[in-house]
Parts: sequence; C-alpha cells; structure tokens
Amino acid sequence: MNSPQESQTGVSHDIVETARSLRKLYFLRAAFSITWVILVLVLAKTNAGIASILFIIYPAWDALAIYLDMKANPQTAPKTPQLVNAAISIMTTVAVALALQQGVPQALIVFGAWAILTGLIQLILGLRRRKKMGGQWPMVISGGQSMLAGGSFIATAHAPNAGINTLAGYAAFGAFYFILTAISLSKTIKA
Repeated sequence: MNSPQESQTGVSHDIVETARSLRKLYFLRAAFSITWVILVLVLAKTNAGIASILFIIYPAWDALAIYLDMKANPQTAPKTPQLVNAAISIMTTVAVALALQQGVPQALIVFGAWAILTGLIQLILGLRRRKKMGGQWPMVISGGQSMLAGGSFIATAHAPNAGINTLAGYAAFGAFYFILTAISLSKTIKA
C-alpha cells in the first residue's frame, strides 16, 4: 500500500508539487520570452535606448527566474547549480550594461559567453531533474542549443547586421522549450 505522500505510481507528493510549481514558472518564462521577442522586433530596431534596456533586462530576468526556480524546489534539493547560474546572470546583467558603453558587438560577446555558461548549467540541471521527475528533455536540448547559440553570438558579434535582433531567435526558441517542458511535466503532475 502506498503512503499518503505517494501516488499509486510511486511519485511522491513533493515531486508532484515541485512539478506543478516548475510548470507555472516555465509558462511564465515562456510568456516573458515571447513578450521580449515582440518588443525587440517592434521597438529595438528604431530605438537604441529601448534596445539597450532589453539587452540588460534579459539576463536580469533570468536571475529572478532562477530565484523562483529555487523556491519551487524542496528545501532538500541541492541549490548549487541554480546559485551559480543566478550569480552568472547577475554578473552578466552588469557586464552587458558596461559592454553596451563600448558597443553592441561587445554586448553580444558578453551575452554569448553567458548563453554558453548558463546553457551548460541548464543541460546539467535538466539531466539531474529528468531522473527524479521526468519531463526535462526539452530543457536538456535547450541547454545544448544555448551553448551553440552563445558560440554563434560571439563568432558573429562584429558582423555588419549584428544587433539585439540576433538574440530574438534565441529567446523565441527558449520560450518554445519552456512551453514543451511545462507540458511534459503534466505527466508527472497527473501521476
């Protein structure tokens, strides 16, 4: 007989609650990314000030989302990957703001380095969570893709048309993967 803390499939109540919290967070992250992409495509091309703000907001939002991710996980879950990721995102926010004073190519290089580092952490975290609650394969793929995109941002930072629009596809794919992960967590929630 299952304990009151376990469903009939053996998934603990804590894992189900964590999956619910993460699903909400992933939908929120997707909504942010979609909104950010729309703002970039509509406003950033014609307004350098808005483009700069959007450049800075993206890693700052990531740091806040990581904090929300840590709150969604049980107290006993190791927080080291998220703490490192949050610190990197906070440092990146400051570094992007400083790099923008030098020019967009420098900001793209900082953003690229950030995408590589956070993509690696996301990949590792997705692999760890996959074992406990499943539904993480989109985050694993997204982490790998983030690493590749980061390398691309660095390689093309000085290209003639490089700018914040270069990042719109990255954010759009991020939204797509957050939605997929949120949907795939439904299996754990229903278990």
